[in-house]
Amino acid sequence: METKEILSHIDHTQLKPYATLEDIYKLCDEAVTYGTASVCIPPCYIRRVHDRYGSKLNICTVVGFPLGYSVTAAKLAETRQAIEDGAQEIDMVINISDVKNGDYDKVEQEIIALKAECGNRILKVIVETCYLTEEEKIAMCQAVTNAGADYIKTSTGFGTGGATLGDVKLFRGAYRRSSPDQGCRWCQYKRGFRGFSGCGMRQDRFQFRCGAAYEKSLTFMTWSAIMQITLV
Repeated sequence: METKEILSHIDHTQLKPYATLEDIYKLCDEAVTYGTASVCIPPCYIRRVHDRYGSKLNICTVVGFPLGYSVTAAKLAETRQAIEDGAQEIDMVINISDVKNGDYDKVEQEIIALKAECGNRILKVIVETCYLTEEEKIAMCQAVTNAGADYIKTSTGFGTGGATLGDVKLFRGAYRRSSPDQGCRWCQYKRGFRGFSGCGMRQDRFQFRCGAAYEKSLTFMTWSAIMQITLV
């Protein structure tokens, strides 16, 4: 896989709470230069980025971020506004309290509702694995798949820990045991490798997204660097 193709799978990301408009425009300029898959930015900047860059950029944003315990109606309102402002991809955070209460069906129904709001736009579901047991992680794999979302993600990057190789193996195993030809792909957030945030697998081929928060990460992104994390 050539570097250009790898870059086309990168989500160039800036979600720091103190990100300025100058920071966001710098991120977007880099994304255009390197041809990344998207920019992932705070909701408050979507409209300005859309108006400035138009079709040059695919805009991703976050919903219920980073804690996830907003009520479903609030997440739906966030999603509608983001799409109206110009977002093409949504990264939602599940209600972790519902998971801890064992109410997996409620989590699944919320994902279904947001996917319906997204329509043909990509919906990625962040489950924040640092707070979950193995049983809960497997249950979330199933819930995300049942709900028809496009990706499952392990972490926001704002929790007590990022993804581990154990999480990646667990997710991969869960999808191999279920229906690998169903919709959901898996991805991870890897805090220890700056520049890498996700990878995905569907059937016998990798479909991945990597998050890069720094231009340096884009210039050093190689297939071998990605594969040493994803091939587990």
